[in-house]
Amino acid sequence: MAPIEAQTEAETGALDAAARIVGEAMAPTPQYAWPLLSARLGVETWVKHDNHTPLGAFKLRGALVHVARLVASRPDLTGLVAATRGNHGQAVAFAARRHGLSATIVVPLGNSADKNAAMRALGATVVECGIDYQAARDHAAVLIAEAGGRAALVPPVSLDIADGAATQALELFRAAPALDRLYVAVGMGSGICGAVRARDALGLQTRIIGVVAEGAPAYALSFAAGRRITTDTATTFADGIACRAPDPFALDIIARGVDRFVTVPEQQIIAAVRAFHDDTHNLAEGAGAAALAGAMADAAAGRLAGCGRVGVVLSGGNIDAALYAQLIAAQAA
Repeated sequence: MAPIEAQTEAETGALDAAARIVGEAMAPTPQYAWPLLSARLGVETWVKHDNHTPLGAFKLRGALVHVARLVASRPDLTGLVAATRGNHGQAVAFAARRHGLSATIVVPLGNSADKNAAMRALGATVVECGIDYQAARDHAAVLIAEAGGRAALVPPVSLDIADGAATQALELFRAAPALDRLYVAVGMGSGICGAVRARDALGLQTRIIGVVAEGAPAYALSFAAGRRITTDTATTFADGIACRAPDPFALDIIARGVDRFVTVPEQQIIAAVRAFHDDTHNLAEGAGAAALAGAMADAAAGRLAGCGRVGVVLSGGNIDAALYAQLIAAQAA
């Protein structure tokens, strides 16, 4: 086995290479310590604003790296297929357009109309099929089989996608003061896998905390049990974290690198959406606010006592206007 120092250097090199790919398409996103948010949590709180990417969500990073490396290895490729609730699909469509590829995105029935429109605006063909993300993913696999090798499935998480997602945490860790904890929402796991890879490559001691919705607890259940656990449903308005079947690749990284999970109810996620609005004047979708919801839950339970500084990832701001207006209006009432 190679020395730890050599492994860390190699990992950092791989992530820096991913950062160069991402940097060709977007500038680094900001990170701020918001005073009102810090006062709310009782600890200095840094927010990584990946709601400020060109697509309004962190998913762009992973798709850019995955597709760039895929095209380099398969120059005969003509198209991409992906399943999504929205942000991953937009990211795949964006990356496909950069490389002159077609993009077919499968979404579940009743998916966000705004996210569907955004994917079509990027040139993707949007196919609605199935009752949830897992059903959409099954149909995407069928489309790949029918394509006969001319198209490739872009999964929700892979080593390349994790490398892309890690560029988010690299920016945060290098720009912010040392963080005691970093809270990351978990959908299919690319964001938290990237955070673990970045932390380990930089040799930091930051504890990484995963956050899931109470109605979609599959990753938290799997982490606690030490094995993959699927659920029959994944019910949450935070569609970006509505997962019922964890990815084995992601689970392996999570098992080795995540400190613990926080499971939050819907009302706590809604409260976090409102907190971002009130304290930072930023738009957050449900999944984008989930990390803050986890930190708020820990603060309420006294689990932030002794922390010098924490970070939360605002992973996306692509929320339907009517839903957002409803959440904010309910607070005012």
